[in-house]
Order: sequence, then C-alpha cells, then structure tokens
Amino acid sequence: RVPLGVNVQYVQGVGSFRTFDEFARFSYGSDRWNVSTRMVYSSSPNDFPYTNHDKKENIYDSEKRIVGQYHPRERNKSASFKDFHALQEVYYDTRKGDRMGVNAWFLNINRELPMLTTDYGAKAEFENRQRERTLRSVLSWDHFGTNWRVSAKGGYVYTWMAYDYSRAVSSGTWAVMTRSRSQINTLYGQAQGECNPSKSWFFSLSVAVHQHFVTSKDKNVILRDGGRAIVGYDKARVELSGLATAKWQPFDRLGMSLVLREEMYGREWAPIVPAFFIDGVISEWGNLTAKASVSRNYRFPTLNDLYFLPGGNPDLKKESGLSYDAGLSWLFSRADLYQIKGSASWFESYVDDWILWLPTVKGFFSPRNVKRVHAYGVELQMSGSVQFPHAWRLDFNGTYAWTPSINVGEKMSVADRSIGKQLPYVPEHSASITGRLAWRGWGFRYKWAYYSRRYTMSSNDFSFSGHLPDYFMSNVSLEGLIPFRLLDLQLKLAVNNLFNEDYLSVLSRPMPGINFELFAGITLRLWRRS
Repeated sequence: RVPLGVNVQYVQGVGSFRTFDEFARFSYGSDRWNVSTRMVYSSSPNDFPYTNHDKKENIYDSEKRIVGQYHPRERNKSASFKDFHALQEVYYDTRKGDRMGVNAWFLNINRELPMLTTDYGAKAEFENRQRERTLRSVLSWDHFGTNWRVSAKGGYVYTWMAYDYSRAVSSGTWAVMTRSRSQINTLYGQAQGECNPSKSWFFSLSVAVHQHFVTSKDKNVILRDGGRAIVGYDKARVELSGLATAKWQPFDRLGMSLVLREEMYGREWAPIVPAFFIDGVISEWGNLTAKASVSRNYRFPTLNDLYFLPGGNPDLKKESGLSYDAGLSWLFSRADLYQIKGSASWFESYVDDWILWLPTVKGFFSPRNVKRVHAYGVELQMSGSVQFPHAWRLDFNGTYAWTPSINVGEKMSVADRSIGKQLPYVPEHSASITGRLAWRGWGFRYKWAYYSRRYTMSSNDFSFSGHLPDYFMSNVSLEGLIPFRLLDLQLKLAVNNLFNEDYLSVLSRPMPGINFELFAGITLRLWRRS
C-alpha cells in the first residue's frame, strides 16, 4: 500500500567502474485508489581490475632468461550491461469487500557475457551478448468476507530472448557461432478461496492453469525443409496445478496442517503430492515451539530446461523425492527494550533425478540429472533488536547452514568418481551476520558472509581448477534521512568487499575487489490528504 497523497521519489546512484543507477517512483494513495509507477535503469562497463590466477607472465633478466613468474593484473572484459525495469500498479478498493488490480512489469536487458580468465584474445575479437525483453501483465480481483476470501487472477507474459556469440577470424571478418532466438508466450489464470469456519479450522483451495507457446531456434544453422531450422523447437504445453490445504488447531498450543498438490504437464499427470506440518508450544517461557514436517516432492523439467538454446537438455527426467525436517524456535522480548528470536532445524531429503544446471566449457550453463541425491543438514537463525537511550537502536541477524548434498546414485561408468561426493557449486558451510546501528534518521550497516569451498567437478577433484576456495565477504553502508517540510533527502554510501577479498563464485569468472556506491535521493510530498 502506498502512502496517502501524491509522492514523487528520485534516486541517483554512482559507483565504481562507471556504474550508474537511477530510480524514479510516482505514487498516489487514497481511501480507494493506490497507484504506483516505478522505473529503474542501471548501466556499467563493469570493467573492474582483478588478478588473473589462471595466467602467468614470465619475468626476464637482461639476457632474456626466465627468472620468475607472476599473475598479471587484468580488467574484466566484455562484461557491460544496460538494464531497464518498469512496474505499473493500480489497485481500486470498493470499500464493500472487493479489491481490483492491474499490474504490468516490463524489462529490457542487454548484457555482455564476460570473457573467461583463460581467454587470451582481445575484447575486440569477441561478441558474446544476451538480450531480453519481457512483459508481464496481471488482472486481479479479491473479495473479502467476514471469515472467508476468494480471489482470481489472469495474465499474459511475453518474453523475447537473444544470445549471440561471434569471434573475429581476420580483419573485418567474423565467424558467427551462435544466433539463438527464443519467444515465449504464456497465458495463465488462477482462482483461490479460503475460509475460517471456526477458530480451530482453516481451509484453502487454489487452481492454476498455464498455457505456454515457446519457439526457440539458432538462426546461424543452415535452414532447410521449407525454411525450418534444424536446431530448435516450437512447442506448446498446458500446465495445470491444484492445491488444497486444511489447518487444524485443536487448542492454542498445537497446530497441524495437511497440504495436497496435484499437477499436470502436457498430458502427463504427477501423483498426488502430500505434505504434513505440525507445530506445538513446549513452553510459554521464551515461546519455545517445536516444528516438524514431511512432504513428497515432484518436479517436471520446464520447457527451458528441455529445449532452451543454447544449453537445453531434451533428455531430462522428472525430479521426485521425499523431504522432512524438524526444529525449534523461540522468542524472548521485553516491551520497548529488546526482542531476540531464533530457530534451529534439521532437514533431510532424498531426490531422484535431481535437475542441476552446471557451466559448460562453451561458456553457457546446461542442465543434467543426478541419479540420486541425499541432501541434509542443519540451519540456525537468530535475529533481534535492542533499544538504547537517546534514540539509539541496534538490529542484528545471523544465519548458519551446514548443507551436505551428496550424490548417492549409481556409477555412470567404471571411471565415475562422483558417487559419495558433494554436488558441484554447492557449499557445505555458509554463514552470514548483519548488524545495523541506527540513531534518529541515520543508520550504519555491516554485513559479513562466509562460503566454504565449492567443487567444480562431480568427482570433487581438489585440483587448481577443480575447486573454488572458501571466502569471507564484508560490506558496509552509511545512510541517512534529512527531512524538510515538503521533501525528504536520502543519502547513502556503500562499500562492497570492504577488505578487497580475492574470490570466485564460478570457475574462470572473476569478481570485483573493493568498490564503492554513492546514492542521493529526494522524495517530494506534493499533496497530502488531511
């Protein structure tokens, strides 16, 4: 819901590597109407410097003998981007229990795909670019009764995507490797109803249908058979899903719920997928609550998983599995002084034919099935706030996850060394801590994150290219709000990668060192209802 009256906001951001961000918003709010228009534009050459650990340069003495080596400093090449997003929202409340809405979201993305650290060519010798234009539009209606609600949505999604990859073979001559073009048209509808017939019971039912029409082809492939591309696809698929939920709370300290889901993809039905949840208050001191759940999982590969060019895999199988978890949560608070809450949980799942997207040597990602995966682990979370005298306030949040995801399937060949190993690019340990110290309209935020070693090969080969080292990341920001009679001025300075960590998220894809962002914004209150 937007603030009452007419408000206009504009934010300009300037960052390292000639990065520019712009945000504009117009909103109008009244008892019946809520109108919001938002636009965001970001652009950057994204040519940050980094140390290339995949290359070595020789050091020569005066007699041209090699006396040493070093890793060269380079710039991220072919990595520019221009992103535009626009979101229009209009809601009307009849004040008689009905609320109607219109939403439209448009994006236009033009991004180069960065050269690998192992590429020795010049930027001018490559063209590796991805473009996308997407429009999502939704009509919605909600009706609220005394103890029930019904809603309906209908919409249309259009996406155009292009991927071009070319290399210069001589002066003025280019070899076009890939010219992929994809168009996706989707019509969808959804209906949902829920009710509380009594204090102890809650029911909900929803049905959704999606009709996809997808065309994808490589225009660089020689055409034949009446102009049809050899490589590509032209598919249509109906996806139907239904979800029923029943929640029962026999008394205040115990609650249970049962969820049943049914899905159809094309002409294939999934079995009914159940899930059961239970939670109960063990002790009112600290609101100590125990929670547990068990569920079946079933997932069909999407049309993009199967056919997207480049990278789709038409031989993908469906995912299926069983998951369960159990844990505790607690809350300690004292009015106007502090609040501390946390949770600890154990989860475990067995998934057959896990769909996993992995990078390829050709520079793009492609999905494949992992026969059987055993994923389990522990997740811890704690957050809170403390109020100090003189308007000082401290907010904090911390998380930790231990998440082994082990391939426990069958060997694909005698040489297969992936069984019993962690899945590629999945860290076994991760953690984060965020703290914000605020005084009046000013705030200082610090965020720390940790990711353990990730393997790039299914065999967990601990070679130079077989793993990505663990790393720590620190970001800080200082922001403030300066109010005036008719406007508010917002200022923010952010420092990312504070300690200039040298790290990788994907093999042969460099990441930026320390970098800065400065934002200045203004919010105008042109008219405010009394």
